Amino acid sequence: MAKMEKAAPQEYSGPSNRWVNKILRGSYDHYTCLLPDKIGNFSNLLLKLFYSGIKVDDRQTEIIAHLEENAIVVYITKFKSFFEYLFYYNRYRQENLPYPQIGFDYKVYIWQPFSRIVRIFLAKVDFVLRYQAWPDPYDRGYLKEELINGRCGFLSLVGEKNFYRRFVKAETDPIHYLIEIQKTIDRPIYLIPQLMFFSKNARRESPTMIDILFGPEDKPGKLRRLFTLFKNSGRVFAEVSEPLNLKRYLNSEEIRHQSTEYQSLVLRRDLLVQLNAHRQSITGPVRKSRIELKESILTTERFQRFMETYAENRDIPIHQVRRKADAYIEEIAANYKPAFITVASVIVGWLIRSMFDGFTTNHEILNKVKHMSLKGPLVLVPSHKSHIDYLILDYVLYHNNLSVPHIAAGKNLSFWPLGPLFRGVGAFFLRRSFRGAVLYSRVFTEYIHKLLEEGYNIEQFIEGGRSRTGKLLMPKLGLLSILMKAYQNGACKDMLIVPIYVGYDRIIEEKSYLHELGGGQKEPENILQVFRARKFLKKRYGKIYIQFHEPISVDQLLSQYGRPLADMKSKELNAITRKLGYQIINAINRVTVVTPHGLVAGAILNFTKEQFSNGELLSVIATYMKYLAAQDAKLADTIVSDQQRAFDKVVESYTQRKFIEPVSKNKEETDTEKKFLINENRRLHLEYYKNNCIAFFIPAAYTAMAILEKDSFRFSASDLRAGYGFWQSFYKYEFAYDVDIRSEFHVRKSIKAFIDDGIVIPHQTLPDTYDVTPAGFRKLKLFAFFLKTYFEAYWIVLNFFMRNPQDAVKPKDRIKKITARGNRMYKRKEVERKEALSKVTYQNAIEFFTSKGIKGSDDTEKIEIYASAIQNALKYLQS
Repeated sequence: MAKMEKAAPQEYSGPSNRWVNKILRGSYDHYTCLLPDKIGNFSNLLLKLFYSGIKVDDRQTEIIAHLEENAIVVYITKFKSFFEYLFYYNRYRQENLPYPQIGFDYKVYIWQPFSRIVRIFLAKVDFVLRYQAWPDPYDRGYLKEELINGRCGFLSLVGEKNFYRRFVKAETDPIHYLIEIQKTIDRPIYLIPQLMFFSKNARRESPTMIDILFGPEDKPGKLRRLFTLFKNSGRVFAEVSEPLNLKRYLNSEEIRHQSTEYQSLVLRRDLLVQLNAHRQSITGPVRKSRIELKESILTTERFQRFMETYAENRDIPIHQVRRKADAYIEEIAANYKPAFITVASVIVGWLIRSMFDGFTTNHEILNKVKHMSLKGPLVLVPSHKSHIDYLILDYVLYHNNLSVPHIAAGKNLSFWPLGPLFRGVGAFFLRRSFRGAVLYSRVFTEYIHKLLEEGYNIEQFIEGGRSRTGKLLMPKLGLLSILMKAYQNGACKDMLIVPIYVGYDRIIEEKSYLHELGGGQKEPENILQVFRARKFLKKRYGKIYIQFHEPISVDQLLSQYGRPLADMKSKELNAITRKLGYQIINAINRVTVVTPHGLVAGAILNFTKEQFSNGELLSVIATYMKYLAAQDAKLADTIVSDQQRAFDKVVESYTQRKFIEPVSKNKEETDTEKKFLINENRRLHLEYYKNNCIAFFIPAAYTAMAILEKDSFRFSASDLRAGYGFWQSFYKYEFAYDVDIRSEFHVRKSIKAFIDDGIVIPHQTLPDTYDVTPAGFRKLKLFAFFLKTYFEAYWIVLNFFMRNPQDAVKPKDRIKKITARGNRMYKRKEVERKEALSKVTYQNAIEFFTSKGIKGSDDTEKIEIYASAIQNALKYLQS
C-alpha cells in the first residue's frame, strides 16, 4: 500500500472553519489507539482498585527497569485483550515504569477525555471529506513518531480479526511495521512479552463444560475472568518474559539477509513460541489423564515391537506381556492433580511456619532457571537429607511460578495412604533395583521418555536415598542414564539439569540416622510413622537453605564432544553420564550453604582434647572463617548478619541438647572463659552437622596432610602434588572431585589461603618454597583433622581384611563383622573417635579396598601399602 503524505487540515472560510482547525490543533493525528498521559482521579482510583488483586513481582519488573535508556519499548501479549492493555497501562504507570499508551490495532473510547473524543471525531470527518478515506496511523507515520518520542506500544499477536486483516485485506501488519521502523533508526526497539495467569493449572486436553461455556483457565472468558479476579484476589499474577532486542535480532546471521516479509513471519512465530514456552514453564504441559498417558506409552510402535520380541524370545503369549506392562505402568505412574498441589502448598506452608524459622533461596539464579526452562524440560537434582526436601523444594518452585515437577520416589513410599497422595502431587515410583526385570525396566524407560516428550519437569535424587552422614553421597547413575538415553532418542530438544542444595540448621530424622549409622536396621516406611511424626511439630528446627546452581544444558554439554548424539554408542554415552553425575555432585557442593551449626560442630570435633573453652572455640572458628572467605563459600545469612550471635546460639542449642556439657557454672567467668566438655555419646550427632559443610574443607585437609607428611617446616608446592593426589584417590568414594581440575590447582589455592591466614609464608629467596609458621603447624592440624574420622574408619576395615581370608566371611555378613570389630577397637582405644564407627563409611572403605584388589588377608603387599599410609597419617594427627 502506497504511503499517503501527511496532510494538514483544510482551511475553511468563515468562523466555523477556524474553530475546527483550532480544535484539531493543526493535525489530523487524533486516534483511539492512544491512551492519555493522565486520566481523571476517579478513573485512576477505579482502575487501581479493579486491578489490585493482580500481583506483579518486583523481580519481574526489574527486567523492564534495567533496559537501555534510549530503548523504544513495545509490550507483547499473545491474545488481544483490553483487560490486559488497561492493566499494564495502569500498573506500570503507578510503578514509574515505561507504560503502554499506543495500542496497535486497539480502539479505546471509554477512558478518553471528552475533548479528545471530539477531536478524534472531527479529525475523521474532516479527513474523509477532504481525502475520501479514513486516516491511518500507520500510513501517516503517527505510530512511528509517537514511539520515537518516547511513548510505549502494546501489541497483541493473536486476535479474532487480525489474521483476516493482514492476509485478506492486506492491511498493515504491526510486526512488519516495527521491523521497518527498526531498519531506519539506530535506537533499539525492545519487544517485551507479557503473560497474565488466572490459574497455574495447565489446560486440559479434554475441556470441561465450564471450560466450554466460560473459557479455559489459561484464557478465560469475561465472566470467568471477573469471577476469578474477585474470588481469588492475589492469586492472579503477571509475568514478564525475556525482552527481545529487535535491532540485534535483525542483525543475526540467520535472518539478516531475508526479506522483511519473511522476517516478520519468523519474528511472530518466535514470539509466540516464547510466550507458549513461558506459560508452559509455569503451568506445565497440557493436562492428560493417567489413562491417556498410559495408552500413549503402551501403544507406541517402538514399544509394541519390543513387546513382540520379548514375548517371542520367552515364548510367552503377547496378551500376558501386555497385561504385565499395564500393571507396571500402574505401579510406576504419577496421577498428577492440580487440586492436590494447591492443598499441599497450604499444608507445607503451615509445616514450615510451625517447625522452621523460614527458608532462604538465591532468587537471582532461580530466575535464570525460570528463563532456561523455556528451552526444555528441567531435571531438578537436589541433595537429599530429609523427607522435607521434596516438600520444601516443590513449595519454593510453586510459589516462584515454576511448574511443579514429577518426582522420582522410591517404591517404599507408595504405602497407603501416602502413596496415592504422593502420586497426586506428581510422584512416580521406582524400584531400588531393575536387575533381571527386563520388561519393567523398559516400561519405566518409556514412561520417562513420555514425561520428557510431553514437557514435564522431573525431580530426581542423584544420591539414591537420604544421606545418613550429612555429606553428599556418590552419584547413583541409573535414572540419569535413562534420562540421557531418552534425550538421545529425541524425547526433547534440550534438557536442563539443575543441581540444587537443600540444607537445614537441624535435621528432623537425626535420631533414626544415627541409629542406622551405628549398625541399626532402617525401619520401613509405614502408616505408624505418619502418626509418630506429630511429635516433630512440637520442636523448632531452625532455617532451611535452598540454593540453585546454574542449569547445565545437555545440548551444550554434548556439543563439546564434536559428534552427533545419534552416533554415540552406549559405552560412550555411559562415560558422559558418569562424568555428568560427578559434575552434578560437585555443583551441589559449590552452592552448599555453610551453617553456624556445621561450623561449630566441625570446630568442636577437631579439638585435640575433650575439654575446651568458648574462647578457644571461637579462635578455631575464626581460622575456618578466613579459609571459607578465601573459597568464596556461601554463608548462612545468620552468620553474615551477626556471626557472634549465630555461634552463641548454636553453642546454647548444643548445650541444651547435651551434645556438649558445661564444665563449671561459675558466674564470674566471662563468656570466653566458659568451658565445655564433649559428650562422647553425642559425637555422631556433631559429626553429622560437621559433614554438612565438610566439602569446602577437603582440599585444604588434603593439602595440610601433604604438608604434615613432609615432616619439615619447609616445603615446595610441587612436592605436595603426589601426597594430595594420593589422598584424593584414597577417599574417592567419600568426596567427589572434578577429574578435569588437576591437584596442583587445589594445592596452590589452599596454599594461598594459608598464606592469607599466616599459616605459611613464602620463602624470601627460594622460588615455589614456603615455610610453616610456629602457629601455622597447629592450624594445619585443624584442617587435617577433618580426615581423622575417615582414617580411623578405614583402618577398622583394613584390620578386618588383615585378619580374615577372602572367603572366610560371606559378603552379606561382612558389615556386621566389621561393626563388631570397630566397637572392640574403640573400647581398646585403638581408635579414638566414636564417629568413626559408621556403617556407611565402612561400606565405602570396603568398596575402595576391593577395587584395589584387597579381598582378604592373603593380599599382604597391598594391605601393607595402605596400612602404612593410614598409620603414618594418624601419627601426625595424634591428640
